[in-house]
Amino acid sequence: MTERDRKSSELLAKARSLPRAPGVYLMKDQRGVIVYVGKALALCDRVSSYFIPSTRRSGALGLKKQPMLDIIDDFDIIECEGEWEALLTENRLIKDIKPRFNARLSDDKTFPYLVITLRDDYPGVFISRDPNHPEFRGARVFGPFTSVHALREAIQLLQRVFRFRTCHLDIREDDQKRRFFRPCLLYPIRQCTAPCADRISKEDYRADIARFIRCLESKRSVMLREMRQEMKQMAAELNFERAASLRDQIKALERLEERGSARDRWQPETEISTIDSRKGLESLRKTLELEEPIRCMEAIDIAHLQGGETVGSKVCFVDGRPFKNEYRRYRIQTAGNDDYMAIREVVSRRYRDAGEGQELYPDVILIDGGLGQLHAAMQAFEELSVKPPMVISLAKKEELIYTQARKEPIRLSRNHLGLRLCQTIRDEAHRFAQHYHHLLRRKKTVTDKLPGRGSRPRNASGASPDSRTVALRIHDAPSAGKPVPPDRPDASDTAGESIS
Repeated sequence: MTERDRKSSELLAKARSLPRAPGVYLMKDQRGVIVYVGKALALCDRVSSYFIPSTRRSGALGLKKQPMLDIIDDFDIIECEGEWEALLTENRLIKDIKPRFNARLSDDKTFPYLVITLRDDYPGVFISRDPNHPEFRGARVFGPFTSVHALREAIQLLQRVFRFRTCHLDIREDDQKRRFFRPCLLYPIRQCTAPCADRISKEDYRADIARFIRCLESKRSVMLREMRQEMKQMAAELNFERAASLRDQIKALERLEERGSARDRWQPETEISTIDSRKGLESLRKTLELEEPIRCMEAIDIAHLQGGETVGSKVCFVDGRPFKNEYRRYRIQTAGNDDYMAIREVVSRRYRDAGEGQELYPDVILIDGGLGQLHAAMQAFEELSVKPPMVISLAKKEELIYTQARKEPIRLSRNHLGLRLCQTIRDEAHRFAQHYHHLLRRKKTVTDKLPGRGSRPRNASGASPDSRTVALRIHDAPSAGKPVPPDRPDASDTAGESIS
């Protein structure tokens, strides 16, 4: 028996002693580093499956995960209340730890929330993955939920009972023109009380919303009991289609219980908008010792895979909010696996006009990285005639702020509003750069497989001239109605992102 076989036998015995309960398991290598995070309905069965000899021989885990079996030295588990909590826990751990063998859930997507806009005269009910959008300020938020499909189905069922609105109209009690408004089809089919057309008073509508909130907070036992009785009656009458529909509706309502709480911070990335932008900007201004208030901030990040398809991104925030018309992305031409050279190129191309006095700099320029990345940016600025007012960098993990005016980094508490605002902007630049990088990688994979592409001449970046032109035409096209100004330097390599 080899050493690896002996280790697998030990891990298999340990796995079979685990409880038959839902939870999350964390695979570790010999150094104790977590290399994979997974969830399970029954921990003992799922974890044991990794160490059964047939799993190694058959390659059942696939080409990407199979090599993981050779380096697993131990594992830990976290028991959860149910499948929904296991899914939320797995999602949070993968985003925080970024294990090398996890591909799923490593993006910036979030689970949905149910939002009730209580500040409105006539509150609306919405499903959103960004519950802290300015539109939802002061709203009541439930979630996150693990199934958006089940959530939508449950809300449709509850709308038949409580008849709340789901439109985004701005409905005000003092608007006298409402009585001339024609309501949508939800009113005649009795799924909305049409506050848009003044068919219900503000007091009666808010009473319906209050009952709806109480229903969400309770177990909905009476409603479910009546639906189960009706389902049995329909089955007894051989109306199986109606019985099946009721069964699905019951399951959707029951899954409303499969949700987390915002207090548990399952998705802290959704909390970034809860930062009071004015307080965050003021805190940052005091931290950086600036005399003028901060209105405009821009952030720069670089993305590549071992030097391939290197891209840069620039995002813009005005008054603490993203201004996506000014997002830009750059295909790096001079750097391979050199982040510093890539940063110098992006800085030179983006701020060329500002350096010549033809436009204004943003109040703060944020570079994603540490002291080395900041020095690289400053080297590019030294070649320009007009210098920027403030350039800083934000290092990951330790979250230290390096500035052009101080030798020592600034260490702030994790709850500092200025730091949290910088993290928000830094993470958005990272997301935008990664999105463009993945587009180019997919494009390169496709074009390399096309017949005759291998014989084409290639430029310094490794891509054929035609494929690069096609990529820029397809992926770098500006949003509809938002052309890139012709006088912008290197406009052919920059584009605003079209975001749904």
